Amino acid sequence: MAEKSEEERINDARAKKAGKQRPFPACPFLEALDLAKSLLEYGSGQPVRRISLFDHIGKSPESGTSRQWITNASKYGLTKGSYKAEHLELTPEGAKAVDEELSERERTKAKVGLAIENIDTFNQLYEKFVGNKLPARAAMVDSARDIGVPEKFLEEAVDTFIVNLRDLGLLQTLSGAERIVTVEHLLDTLPSGTPRQATPTSHPHSPSNLVTLEHASFENTCFYITPIGEDGSEQRKHSDLFLGSIIEPALEQFQLKVVRADNIDKPGFITRQIIDYLLRSRLVIADLSFHNPNVFYELAIRHAARLPVVQIIRAAERIPFDLNQVRTIKIDTTDIYSLVPRIATYQSEISNQVRRALEDPDSVDNPVSFFYPNFVARIDG
Repeated sequence: MAEKSEEERINDARAKKAGKQRPFPACPFLEALDLAKSLLEYGSGQPVRRISLFDHIGKSPESGTSRQWITNASKYGLTKGSYKAEHLELTPEGAKAVDEELSERERTKAKVGLAIENIDTFNQLYEKFVGNKLPARAAMVDSARDIGVPEKFLEEAVDTFIVNLRDLGLLQTLSGAERIVTVEHLLDTLPSGTPRQATPTSHPHSPSNLVTLEHASFENTCFYITPIGEDGSEQRKHSDLFLGSIIEPALEQFQLKVVRADNIDKPGFITRQIIDYLLRSRLVIADLSFHNPNVFYELAIRHAARLPVVQIIRAAERIPFDLNQVRTIKIDTTDIYSLVPRIATYQSEISNQVRRALEDPDSVDNPVSFFYPNFVARIDG
């Protein structure tokens, strides 16, 4: 066999390296957009010192979370400057995406260009499925594979793509189903004039046999903090529906077993076993619906331990002030016609947040970590 030339070896090395990297940003677009908004707010559109910006935001400029944030904003084309750069600045399109003096149509057009059209992976998926109902997840994963997304990033690519479509308005419920609409259709629904100042807005599960601590494998466990209520109550029906139809399907790819309080002890009481699950489980999903006191108490314990958490809530409910800065997934339960068509989207949004929480627990901020970054509660033994 002929020895490879230097050029061939270099190309092989590049191909191997490319196979280890995700060919798309490592977060949804709106999360990266927050950095662009902070740049506009702090620097009025001018280049700003990276260290000064993050001091203004209240985050460490050298943390892994901050570095990833800068990298993702750059990959989306929102900003210029790496996490090592002295200065960060908005790109021309990034400035359009956050300029409140532009019309909603102009800002949305810029966002779609950055979040979908300029990201080759997402653009190819969009071109394949636009104009149709949101396809089955398996079909989208196969399509991502066909366009060359590395195997280990297939699920993440689909989740991030779906979340971006939803956040931008390219995923709409039409004729009783979620459909991927054209950019023209989306823009036609938006006002072209300069907007007025907006007002901020804030399969059913059947419990299995009781799980004992001796049989629990916390590394493979997601503890679901939720108001449970009595059999037949609204809280119980809500919790069963979310668990069986949204949360468990969203966690299948992570091979996590979901455990709820009534699987391990008497619901409604905070016991030693509950606290063990709060401090030992690999993941916690906290459902803030109904503003249940036990849920908030248990969530505070998990926050103090600085362990991965994903928060969800019914869209009609207000997120309490202390938690409204923490990213929370809102699920519209207005009626069956609002909920059912969007279940696949909610599953993808939860999967996306779970993936990031597990890969980088420090990326999930909470009031404790924000105000006391060096405080961590731990369990012995």
